[in-house]
Amino acid sequence: MRAYHLEAFGTVEGIVLRHGHGHGGAGGPDPVPAGPTGIVVRVRAASLNKRDLLILHERYPLAAVPGVVPLSDGAGEVVAVGESVTRFAVGDRVCGTYFPRWRDGRITPAMVDQPGCTLDGMLSEYALLDEEWAVRVPDHLTWEEAATLPCAALTAWNALTGGEGGAPLPGQSVLTLGTGPVALFAVQFAKQLGCRVVSTTSSEEKADRLKAMGAESVVNRLRTPAWGAQVRELTGGGADLVVETGGPDTIEQSVRAAALYGQIVLLTTGTATKPGIAISHEAYASSLATVRRVFVGSRTQFESMNGAIAASGLRPVIDRVHPFEEAREAYRGYAADAPFGKVVIRTGP
Repeated sequence: MRAYHLEAFGTVEGIVLRHGHGHGGAGGPDPVPAGPTGIVVRVRAASLNKRDLLILHERYPLAAVPGVVPLSDGAGEVVAVGESVTRFAVGDRVCGTYFPRWRDGRITPAMVDQPGCTLDGMLSEYALLDEEWAVRVPDHLTWEEAATLPCAALTAWNALTGGEGGAPLPGQSVLTLGTGPVALFAVQFAKQLGCRVVSTTSSEEKADRLKAMGAESVVNRLRTPAWGAQVRELTGGGADLVVETGGPDTIEQSVRAAALYGQIVLLTTGTATKPGIAISHEAYASSLATVRRVFVGSRTQFESMNGAIAASGLRPVIDRVHPFEEAREAYRGYAADAPFGKVVIRTGP
């Protein structure tokens, strides 16, 4: 049984493939459930997120355990269950959850543990999970597609549906920024909800792909640096909901793009070069928009999202798939370019 482990920070070379028992029980010969409520998952695919690069370079808010198995996102089949397991049976197709201890409601400090950081993650041939740490995945998805759901998809779903007022109504407008995985899932979910979508990008080729996904309008942010005003024009008064994935680089224009009582869902609050967000008085004085912070979501939200995905037949966008043996190459490529969709590592057949 093979599993990768994060043995040294700061370089992809620190991600090492080990054979046999892994840190915290991931991998190992003839794996058995870790206790009466444990399940053993034969991981079939895992996917990368930006947080995995931040963890590697020690820029993530939560300190990683040395030797941890990387990656929060993965999907596979249950191959063994503990004697007290009731949620799953052998053969079930499942994903692990980003916050295994966050089942519903609001997150608390006691729920912050995460796979691939403080708990062993999914870059392994087998994962040992508690039955409460997993959800069933939609039947129509491939293993690679299912492996994209725990972080980016759930973040987009929470951004659109998790506010106190619920999801935007059919016909309302949603603004997405760029073509990162969260933004692409947001386009898909917004169309599923019947919303009008406006997106920004710096690439004409990507603009065409966004339109093919359903975006009614795409604004080139390089040609129109003050794109907030153009979004207001295109939406007839501003976006009802902004999925704000850019943080310090885009928040000013996002506020200017929002409708008078719009909602700005803030996902990124700092970058390596800009440690915080700043909104000018001029921009915010003209807006009554609400800013809501989102960080992935609960298991209950994950299950609701999967129900919607199953009902609509939605298929996640995947940029490329690497074999298990090329996990380091997957990291390098993900860090070096701007993939259109998820980067996935196939762990098994």
